[in-house]
Amino acid sequence: MSYDGMLEPLGESQVVAYLETLIDSYDIHLISFEKPEDAVRGDAMARMRIRLQTAGITWHARRYHKRPRIVSTLWDMAGAMLLAARLALRHRAGLLHARSVLCAAMLYPAKLVSGAKFLVDIRGFWADERVDGGLIRAGGPVYRVLKLIEKAMLRSADHVVTLTRASVPVLRADPRFGRTAAPISVIPTCADLDLFAPGDTPSAQRPLTIGYVGQIGTWYMLDEMLAVFVAVRRLRADTRLLIVNKSQQDGIRAAIVRAGIDLAAVEITASSRQDMPAHIRRMDAGLALIRPFFSKTASAPTKLAEYLGCGVPVVGNAGCGDMVQIIEEDGVGVAMADTSPQAIEAAAAALIGCLDDPALPARCVASARRHFALADGAARYRAIYADLTGRAA
Repeated sequence: MSYDGMLEPLGESQVVAYLETLIDSYDIHLISFEKPEDAVRGDAMARMRIRLQTAGITWHARRYHKRPRIVSTLWDMAGAMLLAARLALRHRAGLLHARSVLCAAMLYPAKLVSGAKFLVDIRGFWADERVDGGLIRAGGPVYRVLKLIEKAMLRSADHVVTLTRASVPVLRADPRFGRTAAPISVIPTCADLDLFAPGDTPSAQRPLTIGYVGQIGTWYMLDEMLAVFVAVRRLRADTRLLIVNKSQQDGIRAAIVRAGIDLAAVEITASSRQDMPAHIRRMDAGLALIRPFFSKTASAPTKLAEYLGCGVPVVGNAGCGDMVQIIEEDGVGVAMADTSPQAIEAAAAALIGCLDDPALPARCVASARRHFALADGAARYRAIYADLTGRAA
């Protein structure tokens, strides 16, 4: 079960891509929550349905409800609980795979009635993300309830998957997470490295290009990333900024104007997933500055894998999972201890220096294949499924 829709980039890359590799050994039913704006895209829904049917995956697409707040989530949960329990009994489910703590709560009744093994696949520290995102108050009644649910799900798990090595000691030792005794596997957000791969060697005559791909919102620090661009541009006056974003372009332009950046030096464009690698290959470095909240200890940005897979080094900051450790250990960019003005200036100078290394793109690709290869992630899931169901991997 996934609370992300299959028409969303994460649903396609982090759910469908894995399940397509597992269907040869398992009868898979997929429950997902499709956003209204995606559900009305009839052609896209039909293509995804055909793709999943062709793979042999039975897709139960449910409508995601956002309002009224809390009530809508309870409505989604109630319907999904009934559906999951019915499917688990009808098909004698041997394994229930929850992609998030919220999905684990929705699958828990099915676990109770079917006796199936329970795989809880966390995508971050769920309750704390609600606090860090400003949705609920730390220590308030909603937070306490969510922490109780989170703790119960982790303690009930037969196996836990997390995105980062940094989160494992917290899950093991922090009483707020129940100190789960279940085996824990680290499977980061992997990428299709056949798609996100290097292209032709860029022309030496083109301007230096700093880039960013994805949404701008609660977690990503747009102002600080713009400050990095400004600092680099002071050192290299021909530097350009490329931002690939689908639905927030007006807000991004407003932030660029506030930062005093000449819009003539900036390109903002939208892209399909298939065309995204071509945009990344135009970049000399990719930005990934994320607010260093506690909840981000368990997060792994997909864009890190995609940048590196295309041979593009990364400017990242401490406080988000394993990102800085990967950048430093593999020598694939600039790791910032913080985002102070001094750190930004130092990062700009360090970036200019490291871009002179002709071996840098190859190191980036090697790092992506070491940490984020989709085939490796799928193999880890296959091993977990085999262990929990008692079938040969």
